[in-house]
Amino acid sequence: MEIEFRDLKRQYKNIKKEVDEQINSVIESSHFISGSQVKELELELAEYVGRKHCITCANGTDAISIALMAAGIGEQGGGSKEDVVFVPDFTFFSSGECPATVGATPVFVDVYKNTYNMDVQKLECAVEKVISEGKYTPKAVIAVDLFGQPFEYEAVRALCDKYDMLLLEDAAQGFGGEYTLNDGRKKRAGSLGNISTTSFFPAKPLGCYGDGGAIFTDDDKLATLCRSIAVHGKDMEHPDDPNAKYNNIRLGMNSRLDTIQAGILLAKLKVFKETELIAVNHVAERYTKNLSDIPGVILPIIGDKFYSSWAQFTLQLPAGTKRSEIQKTLKAEGIPTNIYYIKPMHKQGAFVGTRSSEADCTVTEELCDSVLCLPIHPYLKDDEIDFVCQKFKEAIK
Repeated sequence: MEIEFRDLKRQYKNIKKEVDEQINSVIESSHFISGSQVKELELELAEYVGRKHCITCANGTDAISIALMAAGIGEQGGGSKEDVVFVPDFTFFSSGECPATVGATPVFVDVYKNTYNMDVQKLECAVEKVISEGKYTPKAVIAVDLFGQPFEYEAVRALCDKYDMLLLEDAAQGFGGEYTLNDGRKKRAGSLGNISTTSFFPAKPLGCYGDGGAIFTDDDKLATLCRSIAVHGKDMEHPDDPNAKYNNIRLGMNSRLDTIQAGILLAKLKVFKETELIAVNHVAERYTKNLSDIPGVILPIIGDKFYSSWAQFTLQLPAGTKRSEIQKTLKAEGIPTNIYYIKPMHKQGAFVGTRSSEADCTVTEELCDSVLCLPIHPYLKDDEIDFVCQKFKEAIK
């Protein structure tokens, strides 16, 4: 049996008609940049997430950088190198790369072992330590919805309010997930920050057929700044001015979602909302049921307040397990696996010798040595899930 880690071929076959129609429509119109599908997608995404504004851009990394710059953080945003942005130590590199790229200082924070998201207690300790040092100023928290599950929103929100910090949600892996507030109301991933970002990289819960990203906010000023920064710092404050297109009032970047990708996402968003989230949660539940009896293996935990979009199904292997041997055995059976993530952020070579390398993140270090991700996507069949579980059990023995 040959299994795909994230089966985009099966997905395409399921929505081929809708995707092909969207692509052909863009080609026939020849409006490849800023075509009508881009605006239509932004309106649909904003409505789905529950935000006033959606600003699409070229990729999820740009989305974070643009958001930070619009918020005035880092040298490129008009702030300083002493602006500190707190980032979970266990996440993809761009979450920490972007603050450094815009001229701020990322400080890495350990995560919970059971959910993989930022540990709120350790976040406050990191904030207090930065304040006590007297050199840097806490400015923002990048809270990541890792592997599909939103972060501890209300607790992190309270800390951001307490220390007057921007809350930037990185929802690249969590798009489609939900957080239930203490009062019972639900908020979707993408609506949990002062400003939120996502990625449409093909393997994400909602992905296109190339690169793409988006920024979400309810703040009119932030939205206008984001749109300006994404198009070379173009004047967006005076939309009726015929000369605004060539009036660049700030330094920005070239970061637009092309029209073909917008059309593809319009086709995929419908099935994502109607069937894929339900289907991928079924896959996760079947995995959990089948693997729950293996001694020493820690399965992913979804808290009562959370609904996950399952970007990954990440488990932890028992101490002393030869992870590479498990992977080799499963690969021989046609089962792909991945490791997210193999190295803590604070130990990445880009941060050697900087303040960012100073972090006490023992949980992250332990996770980097023990996690393993099994195939998961909405089109994985029950017999395939059972096959993966059977072969994993055999390999772990």
